Amino acid sequence: MQTRAAAATGVTQPIYAVDGKTLRRSHHRAKGLGALHSVSLWAADYGLTLGQVATAEKSNDITAIPELLKLVEIQGAIVTIDAMGTQTAIAKEIVAGEADDVLPLKGNQERLYQAVVAHVDQHLSTNFANCGAERFVVSEISHGRPEPRIVIQMPAPKTLPGFERWSSLRTIAVVMLFSQRDGKETDASRYFISSLALDVRRLAHAVRSHWSIENNCHWSLDITYPEDESRICEAKLRENLAWLNRFSLSLLKQHSEGKSLAMQRRRCGWNFDTLLNVLDAQRT
Repeated sequence: MQTRAAAATGVTQPIYAVDGKTLRRSHHRAKGLGALHSVSLWAADYGLTLGQVATAEKSNDITAIPELLKLVEIQGAIVTIDAMGTQTAIAKEIVAGEADDVLPLKGNQERLYQAVVAHVDQHLSTNFANCGAERFVVSEISHGRPEPRIVIQMPAPKTLPGFERWSSLRTIAVVMLFSQRDGKETDASRYFISSLALDVRRLAHAVRSHWSIENNCHWSLDITYPEDESRICEAKLRENLAWLNRFSLSLLKQHSEGKSLAMQRRRCGWNFDTLLNVLDAQRT
């Protein structure tokens, strides 16, 4: 699959972003049914949802992500997940699927997080001169203001707590964002562990691409469909409809023709030929 996709698109190592989404109005208190929460895998380079798994009641993304990864051929891809998914068992599933990972660190991996922060701070004082680090600077404009982003990637020291438990941990990274808010300069840093070898541009692309699942998938489902307002409360039906929404969104994104998704949906309802072209994934 990856070989065919690479030949068609030129993308040799696609970014697969994994994230959860809750249909907030799909609950039914009288039946004791909580809102549907599902985890999906979004191919950021292609605009496609490749898989979805609904989490069990009183469960969370941690148990659903391994099931999702088994449903999709991830070989050769870079899998990105939010901080909840930074778990040794999930990292093992990714490596078993012959893929690479980029995993953010936060408080749920407190000892490892603190050790990575300390290691980065130690080398910050020497401007990362003697640690084999690579640097990449991106300048973006957000709300009319420049927001430089500095990405530093370096080899992961084997002295990190629990180093041996993380499958194929090779590098660590920090992303430093500088911005202006209300006339004041602010900065924030995010930290990552990864199975990727040193290639800071590739890691920076993976980190940035992860947000595509929020901006291009979840946002579209809430605004264009709008999925969050659905009051379908039958367990299997709401899960199937959620998947159909993602499937149709993927088809529309391959057939946008420069038009808005909302307009494309209307055109499918107005014109049978347009509907057939979208269903057949043919570009006109």
